[in-house]
Amino acid sequence: MLLLGIDLGTSSVKVSVVDVESQRSIASAVFPESEAAILSPRPGWAEQSPDQWWEYVQQAILACHAGAKYDPKQIAAIGIAYQMHGLVMVDKEQQAIRNSIIWCDSRAVDTGNKAFHEIGESFCLSHFLNSPGNFTASKLAWVKENEPAIYEKASRIMLPGDFIALKMTGDTTTTISALSEGVFWDFMDNRISEEILRYFGFDHSLFPDIQPVFSIHGNLLESVASKLSLKTGIPVAYKSGDQPNNALSLNVLEPGEVAATAGTSGVIYGVCDELIYDQQSRINSFAHVNHDNDQHRIGVLLCINGTGIFNRWIRQIAGANQTYSSLNKMASEIPAGSEGLLALPFGNGAERMLGNLTIGGHIHGLDFNIHTTAHLVRAVQEGIAFSFRYGLDIMRGNGINPSVIRAGKSNLFLSDVFTAGFVEATNTTLEFYEGDGSFGAAIGAGIGAGIYKSAKEALQQRRPIGTVNPSAADNIYQDRYAAWKDRLDQQLKNHGIKNTLSFSLS
Repeated sequence: MLLLGIDLGTSSVKVSVVDVESQRSIASAVFPESEAAILSPRPGWAEQSPDQWWEYVQQAILACHAGAKYDPKQIAAIGIAYQMHGLVMVDKEQQAIRNSIIWCDSRAVDTGNKAFHEIGESFCLSHFLNSPGNFTASKLAWVKENEPAIYEKASRIMLPGDFIALKMTGDTTTTISALSEGVFWDFMDNRISEEILRYFGFDHSLFPDIQPVFSIHGNLLESVASKLSLKTGIPVAYKSGDQPNNALSLNVLEPGEVAATAGTSGVIYGVCDELIYDQQSRINSFAHVNHDNDQHRIGVLLCINGTGIFNRWIRQIAGANQTYSSLNKMASEIPAGSEGLLALPFGNGAERMLGNLTIGGHIHGLDFNIHTTAHLVRAVQEGIAFSFRYGLDIMRGNGINPSVIRAGKSNLFLSDVFTAGFVEATNTTLEFYEGDGSFGAAIGAGIGAGIYKSAKEALQQRRPIGTVNPSAADNIYQDRYAAWKDRLDQQLKNHGIKNTLSFSLS
């Protein structure tokens, strides 16, 4: 028996087929091979086409089948992971009526900030665990105000994974986890927030039916099954945002466990059993995949927008013939600390951990007689690692104090330079695991369809494939982080913000 996992990312769609018994991926594929575009019709805007996503999903599944490593008819359930916080709007015919406003779009920052103050900061934090900020509710409010004709056409609003499930099954559902990541969920009242609906003027009919993350969200349509060589009627049995799903794939489900990713964005995600929140909403708390009203499981999420996208940018600067592997090799040939070069990776829209400011990306300390392209590559990877340290210090200040962080061996963690910078700057052990978001989505499908009795059973064979420990000796990364943070503090000061973040690792 097999499970199909779909990971709808920003740059591509990845699918994996997982064997139920061995709990291992037996085939995978990515589509498109080149990174998908982010549409930016105005500065700070970021959109993608939901219909393009659906095309990518179909092509990725067919590409996976093409390897002929399994019988597609043996696939018993489908799970979907997706880029978080995106807004998808469909009409009565279940057709998307505009591009999705995706996670890194900044247009609704002012809308969310105004709501935060007018609804009441204390109320928002205690009920939503977040400011409305730049999340899905604020994006919907922006459409309502600026594109009223489109808003009036909307029959349902949903997250990106909900749309893919809709295309597969014809059914629309959502989850508490999805509603919480959109800042629609009231944790105190355990329902869609009447305060949000009232304040923004949203109608309750816009929201799909609420179901558990692990449940049957619909059954595969005959027309879709025929096109994709799958069995008609198999369930879509799991839907989750990419970061809670990544945590599931790394067996991060219980309080104190922490996961990290370094893809297009960078994330540290810790689980706790209390309704905690950051007073400045620099990190965000959402319902985890195993959260329920009787047993709280809250995912506390640090997000850095400018992670893999900064690495992609430097790859483009380095030349068309460069691969990520060649970048990693170039970086490894430069001494730690990049001979004084510092990079701030904040050029991908408003950064939540910086108070939703857009400060841009920066490179400091260029010496035309010393620094080469390889220095720039290393400085970019070290700067991204330092941003993780900065964000982790915010999490530590809110009670998330990991001694070990789990991550998949993928994306920037394939770079020894980035990995060393991450471990040494944070002074935290890193455990690597096989698998990725599409693996987690497949495992989630097995849980939701009842093929596995529990998440514990589904993940019982997960073991780390490698461990990296911080150096016992003094290392240059601590000094370079201090210099990097001074540069960030100066940029924040230029934007009228006095940064008071400090955290000692001693």
